[in-house]
Amino acid sequence: MAAVTAVGLSKHFGDVRAVDDLNIEIADCEFFSMLGPSGSGKTTVLRMVAGFEHPTKGSVLLGEQDVTALPAHRRDVNTVFQDYAIFPHMDVLANVEYGLRVKKVDRRERRRRAEEALAAVRLEGYGKRRPTQLSGGQRQRVALARALIRRPKVLLLDEPLSALDKKLREQTQLELVNIIEEVGVTCVMVTHDQEEAMTMASRIAVMSEGKVLQVGNPNDIYETPANRFVADFIGNVNLMDGTVIEDEADHVIVRCADCTQFVGHGITGTESMAVAIALRPEKIALAREAPEGPYNRAQGTVKDLAYFGSYTVYHLQLASGAMLKVSQSNTTRHRDDRLAWGDQVWASWAATSPVVLTQ
Repeated sequence: MAAVTAVGLSKHFGDVRAVDDLNIEIADCEFFSMLGPSGSGKTTVLRMVAGFEHPTKGSVLLGEQDVTALPAHRRDVNTVFQDYAIFPHMDVLANVEYGLRVKKVDRRERRRRAEEALAAVRLEGYGKRRPTQLSGGQRQRVALARALIRRPKVLLLDEPLSALDKKLREQTQLELVNIIEEVGVTCVMVTHDQEEAMTMASRIAVMSEGKVLQVGNPNDIYETPANRFVADFIGNVNLMDGTVIEDEADHVIVRCADCTQFVGHGITGTESMAVAIALRPEKIALAREAPEGPYNRAQGTVKDLAYFGSYTVYHLQLASGAMLKVSQSNTTRHRDDRLAWGDQVWASWAATSPVVLTQ
């Protein structure tokens, strides 16, 4: 059974369609992420699930219950906001048990549950500290404990790690996933950070202009994007426009400006059909000598390069003037054949590396 279901969900603000006919199912105990740029509608979806916004059309179900008309306080969900919304004048324990105090839960019971929640987020012994005495990651976990203490069926996370610096954010990502898995709650997170979504979520919905463009696990989203937007938004990619010259069940051949591509999958398209090729930079090999065969190779000049320690990114200018981005792992400390600015080099890739995009 789905924990959260959106059926024909839409939200209009005047002439602006913030969310447009969204249909989605989120499984019980799944960590689901809605990913997209600012203005894509992801936060509006979260607010409609929480009950903070009423949909223009459509419905929201929690389990089998239609909660579209229910106010926020009557829905079995809890939200961790971007700024955590922790009360600075209360200590950690008082912050965590605040929701139970509002519900008039007995003092001894709410104290017991607050201590359990702090233990669940690895903050035992922090109950008497003030929020100002905590790191950003610890404040984030206090907000999580306060959300979990009510034992909601669904936990909503609104850009939960955006206030943290890069290193702390990376440390907190897996820690947060492990805590939520241990507690056993369905989690829906909205983020504009593709790395965050790829690291934390079991499934991702990529959104743009109020619509879901693709739903899948991180590997599917990255390796087989459904369209140009998804390919370009997730990670780095080279997009090359081309024309289909042969399409079979197991392959397609596409003529592009600087090369002819042999791709190891069919598209059931037509000859002369305009398509785009998506090719990830890390799937390209570089060599000074021309590779064999007529397909999947292009010659270019190194116009720029950037060293990032574990890998180096090269920008090759091809004959048409287009730039090809190539990412190469630095597997040895010193290489005698290192490429430099102005070098002529051949780029090549396997038939399994490109993806043909028809939209």
